[in-house]
Amino acid sequence: MSKALMIQGAGSNVGKSMLVAGLCRAAQRRGLSVAPFKPQNMSNNAAVTSDGGEIGRAQALQALACGLAPHTDMNPVLLKPETDVGAQVVVQGRRITTCKAREYSKLKPRLLTSVLESFHRLKSKYDLVLVEGAGSPAEVNLRPGDIANMGFAQAANVPVVLVGDIDRGGVIAQIIGTKTVLDPSDADLVKGFIINKFRGDPSLFDDGYVMIEGQSHWPGYGVVPFFNDAFKLPAEDALDLPKRSKGHGLRVVCLRLSRIANFDDLDPLSQEPGIDLTMLSPGEAIPGDTDLVIIPGSKSSRGDLAFLRAQGWDIDLAAHVRRGGHVLGICGGYQMLGQVIKDPEGIEGIAGEDRGLGLLNIETLMTPSKQLTQVTACHEASGQTVDGYEIHIGRSHGPDCDRPFARIDGVPEGATSVDGQVSGTYLHGLFSSDLFRRAYLQSFGVEAGTLCYGASVEVTLNDLADHLEKHLDVSGLFGLSA
Repeated sequence: MSKALMIQGAGSNVGKSMLVAGLCRAAQRRGLSVAPFKPQNMSNNAAVTSDGGEIGRAQALQALACGLAPHTDMNPVLLKPETDVGAQVVVQGRRITTCKAREYSKLKPRLLTSVLESFHRLKSKYDLVLVEGAGSPAEVNLRPGDIANMGFAQAANVPVVLVGDIDRGGVIAQIIGTKTVLDPSDADLVKGFIINKFRGDPSLFDDGYVMIEGQSHWPGYGVVPFFNDAFKLPAEDALDLPKRSKGHGLRVVCLRLSRIANFDDLDPLSQEPGIDLTMLSPGEAIPGDTDLVIIPGSKSSRGDLAFLRAQGWDIDLAAHVRRGGHVLGICGGYQMLGQVIKDPEGIEGIAGEDRGLGLLNIETLMTPSKQLTQVTACHEASGQTVDGYEIHIGRSHGPDCDRPFARIDGVPEGATSVDGQVSGTYLHGLFSSDLFRRAYLQSFGVEAGTLCYGASVEVTLNDLADHLEKHLDVSGLFGLSA
């Protein structure tokens, strides 16, 4: 009979995604068929699935750890924030609506049906399903109608292990406090706890560990030291992005937009020794010695275009190009580079249009249908293959499209300015293609290193599994699954 185990957090960003990825790889190496599952995720960092939908990027990484292609059943509800109070609701890979937080609560009973459908489909196919919660079950004000934590665990009868983050402090209160506020029937589903992100000698926490066990009456399954190579794996939360990855050579700046999306496009660049990569924070000027500015993807191109202007980055970009600097726009960033973004149906907010940055001679029309495709393209300038994916609304056209960034099955994709300084593309994941990345960097006179990005991720997943096997009672955890 197939089994399942749920990893929940005593708070947000305690390392649930990383732990599930490592446990997925550990289970796979033990000969189990295993799949990841997250009932509800909130992230603008999404992956295109084998069945033509989208899920959270963390579940795509976990699928890789299992040796599987990502599938929409692995994350049946994905919330993609578009404004401070509203989000796009994606169910089993497809957008069904955009709504505000108060409206979303009315959808939850309907969504639980889809969540359980996806979960049971996975459970019928695999020996083990490793489930990741969202946020924290300690947010008991959200318990009515919950589908992300204890509401799901109760509905699916899945045992839970609670994770606390000692790096941020207060981990004893995190675990014991969660036990205190949980409804007794929910607390009964919790079968133990894990302490994550410890720095230094774990034995120094022995007394605290015993205290948690004594007061919570939950057994501990180990103390996990901080995993130093976590940066080599795609991050799901923009808060996890490093401020700077300091190499020696090409100076690259990426604008940290307010609704930045699919920012793991930059992960391979951050590991190249010949690149000094800076994630530029709001309010900071683009340095004058920058060689390349990257405008990344965005969940709201029109909203982030206004945000970009509010930082004065439009003025900085114009000066950067006048100095001979280069600009690359990816997806939403590509749309911003054009002359205008037209949104007559109000897909991104109030119907209307916005003047673009004017650095590419194209215009973009927003359309209701979303492009969700895994693609293999040929980079026009270098001839190198790019394996990536498209995930966007809107279509762009104009004279600069006659100088495409790439071609997909011979069809032009993207655009390049007449002087070659400014380019745009809808291709996400492009820098993960090693030969393309090296050729692209060589066009700036930079000799790329020997990084094989895909192989590096595989090695890191194995190292993470080794790390967990060493510091956790992994057999005991898998024995909890019901």
